[in-house]
Amino acid sequence: MENIQSIQSIEKAKKIEKALLPLLAAAGLFTLLVTAGIIYTLSQETWHFFKTVSVVDFLFGTKWEPLMEPKSFGVLPLVSGTLLISIGAGLFAIPSGVMIGVFLTEYAHEKMRRIVKPILEILAGIPTIVYGYFAITFVTPILKTIMPEIEVFNALSGAIVVGVMILPMVASLVDDALLALPQSLKHGAYALGATPFEVISGVIIPASFGRIMAAFILAISRAIGETMAVTMAAGSNPQLTFNPLQSIQTMTSYIVQVALGDTPAGGIEYLTSYAVAFLLFVMTFGLNWIGHKIMQQGGRK
Repeated sequence: MENIQSIQSIEKAKKIEKALLPLLAAAGLFTLLVTAGIIYTLSQETWHFFKTVSVVDFLFGTKWEPLMEPKSFGVLPLVSGTLLISIGAGLFAIPSGVMIGVFLTEYAHEKMRRIVKPILEILAGIPTIVYGYFAITFVTPILKTIMPEIEVFNALSGAIVVGVMILPMVASLVDDALLALPQSLKHGAYALGATPFEVISGVIIPASFGRIMAAFILAISRAIGETMAVTMAAGSNPQLTFNPLQSIQTMTSYIVQVALGDTPAGGIEYLTSYAVAFLLFVMTFGLNWIGHKIMQQGGRK
């Protein structure tokens, strides 16, 4: 009797699975169509832009003033501002995220995990515009007391709040990477007389290095695509600088500026937003591809 019920349950599960396959296939196809539509739209408008502006001038120009006369279309100031925010955010979030991930995996009791995990989830769920207000009203005034020469809108403040934003991602991915390791590695190291610090620094982190690096790259990719917090904190002054105390403009901030402005559709000024968006898409896609490749290599090991 039990065998008959078991066979019937298996057959029922197979029928449900067959019924769900078309729905799952449609969902996957929809994702591909949306991605293809985004690539097509960006590529088409970017192609029209490069009919007027040289690719070399766009990629290697050091002056970005497409909305003023005379017009300049060198995107390097926007790229440098984006990298300044992303690198600064990574310098803040990556070490902190690794320490939080190691603490949750190796040191925290279950009760502590129940407290820290929801806090990280709350940080991840806060709207980005709230982080922008937090940067203007709290972070920048503190930085102003420490460094009076810092500008009201500055890259350092934006990097800090973006670092706080991506911190939950880094901590969660590092936590998952450490939990994925076989316990035999840790137990073997302890059996040889290693201290907890030696186990973490000499065994656990090296063994999960690929997954941790993938977490870093994915977090940096997330920081590159941030918009509202950076727009409010770092300002909208496109200049080729690596001084975090100055006001800068990122690629996403410029796209927002054009989208919210009075730029006429179809003009060269309007097409610049698509060219910048296409370059941003290529950068984030490349970083995500590298991160997933590193993640796959780490999983195979």
